[in-house]
This record gives sequence, structure tokens and C-alpha cells, in this order.
Amino acid sequence: MNDPYVVLGVSRDASDEEIKRAYKELARKYHPDNYADNPLSDLAADKMKEINEAYDAIINSRRGSAGGKNAGYNPNAASSFPEVRSLINSGRLEQAQEVLDGVPPASRNAEWYFLNGTVLYRRGWFDEAFTSFTRASQMDPGNPEYQTAVNNARRQSGRVNTNPYGYYGGGSDCSACDVCQGLICADCCCECMGGDLIRCC
Repeated sequence: MNDPYVVLGVSRDASDEEIKRAYKELARKYHPDNYADNPLSDLAADKMKEINEAYDAIINSRRGSAGGKNAGYNPNAASSFPEVRSLINSGRLEQAQEVLDGVPPASRNAEWYFLNGTVLYRRGWFDEAFTSFTRASQMDPGNPEYQTAVNNARRQSGRVNTNPYGYYGGGSDCSACDVCQGLICADCCCECMGGDLIRCC
């Protein structure tokens, strides 16, 4: 890997804020969305990957020399995306999503899906978060942080399987419209089988 400071165009004595600023400017410039249907898209994706790696290398190095502080949810977890975790923890979800979106699809690992799910979860998009957390857990099934996230999102999205018949949702999720639709469906089945008509009032 090239010198990460050279990649970001900053000096070795640059402040953390200067490094962040340089990273964000480059991330904006080389974001994959800027190169959709462009012959330079592959080069931009490679550059974006190099920028992400350089930034992570600098941040990890500085945190290591400062006593190994980690801004992640699990203080013992080694993170590929310390900046994203820091942004999420400080409530800067838009910026966290911007950084995540800058990662090429081929470079998105289990932690990427976990952090993407975390941003979605904090925005209240529980179904989407559940999907992302599930992908993270499938990619790294032994990670308890990911499994906990899956369980939390499952509960929030109403995907808790609480009945013996194998469908999702508890009794509180069943509205009068759901009951009526169920009866109409049963009515159709009965008519097809030559049975009595079930009427829904």
C-alpha cells in the first residue's frame, strides 16, 4: 500500500480534523455515484478503495498510539471502519452513510453490512436494517455483535415468530382489515370447494 498520508495529500503532522477533511473531499470526488455509466468507473472505484484504506490506516495507527481507544460499539472489536463507527456514535448518520456508500460493492465485508444496518436502524428503517444485519451475520456467523443486531431488528420490524403456524407477527400486528382479508380469502377457497359462503360484516 502507498503511504496513506500521500494518498490523502496531508502531512504527517496534520490534525485529525485536517485528515478527516481531506478524506471527505476525496471521497466526494471519487464517489461511485459520480462515475455511473462512465468508462472511468473502475478507476474511480479503485481510487475510492485506496482512499478508504489510507484513512483507516492513519486512524488505526493514531488510535493505537493513543492507547488503543476504539470508537466501536464493542470496544474489543477490531474495526475496518473506525470513522463510520465514530460518526454513528456521534449521531452523524448522513455522513456515516456517505462514507459507507463510497465503498465499492466488491469491498463490502460483514462489518460494512452491520454498520449500514446500524444507520438504517437508527433512522427507524427496521426492515431494511434487518436485511443488512442478516447479511452481516451470514458473512460472519460467529460474531455476537451481528447476531444481537439481527435479533433487535427482528423484534422492531415485527418479524418475531410468536405463533405455532410459522408466520411472522404477533397478535397486536393483526388489524381488522387483516381479519377481513383472511375471511375473504377463506370465502374464495370455500366457494371453489363448493362449501358454504363465509360472509364478512
